[in-house]
Amino acid sequence: MNKQELSAFIAIIGRPNVGKSSILNRMLGEKIAIVTNKPQTTRTRIMGVLTEGEHQLVFTDTPGMHKAKNALGKYMVRSVTESVSGADAALLVVDATEEISDTERDLIERINSQNIPAVLAINKIDIVKEKAELMKIIADFASLCNFEAIVPVSARTGDGVRELVEELKKLSSEGGHFFDEDTLTDQPERQLAAEMLREKLLLSLDKEIPHGTAVVIEKMRQRDNGVLDIDATIYCEKDSHKGIIIGKGGNMLKKVSTKAREDMERFFDCKVNLQTWVKVKEDWRNRDGLLRNFGFDTADFE
Repeated sequence: MNKQELSAFIAIIGRPNVGKSSILNRMLGEKIAIVTNKPQTTRTRIMGVLTEGEHQLVFTDTPGMHKAKNALGKYMVRSVTESVSGADAALLVVDATEEISDTERDLIERINSQNIPAVLAINKIDIVKEKAELMKIIADFASLCNFEAIVPVSARTGDGVRELVEELKKLSSEGGHFFDEDTLTDQPERQLAAEMLREKLLLSLDKEIPHGTAVVIEKMRQRDNGVLDIDATIYCEKDSHKGIIIGKGGNMLKKVSTKAREDMERFFDCKVNLQTWVKVKEDWRNRDGLLRNFGFDTADFE
């Protein structure tokens, strides 16, 4: 007799920089979503799959909900809306050190109006000094929504993440598994490589060029000896930005590329030959044709 197979599609939602991608990576035990301390690091919906015994949880890590300022921002906000409407359940991630925001109230209204089960993960409990502070935020959120569970966690230390997974498993229903047991993500290898390079740009450039870069993998091919050749183009919006990305004597580009290559070698488990170039595409975040070329679906933009 075949074992019973249970599954759930779960949208991970929240405002920017609360730790959604970090929690997803922790639950999967593998880094599939890039993580920085900058808001709106995640631009697209990233799917992660966790299969444990009879349970398969299919997570969608969405961009942080924010007020869109350009065409790229509209795409990001739309992807959050679509993810929630198409999910079996929602995982709302909030910051234990912050008051409830208007964005979180809007997301809770969406959860309530669509009547979908939701679990609340209160992240960053490792930096909460007083237990009373945590109890207050739990009570405040509980008054707004009938959450299936409220789980305090720390994505940084891993505290509470196991308990969170167990609560999310309770949202599964019969219907079989949708992915093979060893599936980790739906992201193509080229997209994963591009995101690893973009993460290093965000981390290395600090506030100088926070979100004006895009990465396109032009070539990805494995040689007979196992070495993976990757050619990547970094796009920015201004000539002055290009100079900063390259750095004096090419030092910044070399630093970024080296760190990205090390991540790629760990993830793909092989030697990587990474070649990077920098090109300028002015105002690309507002140009639908370029957004499509960079992998964003702009069909529903107004």
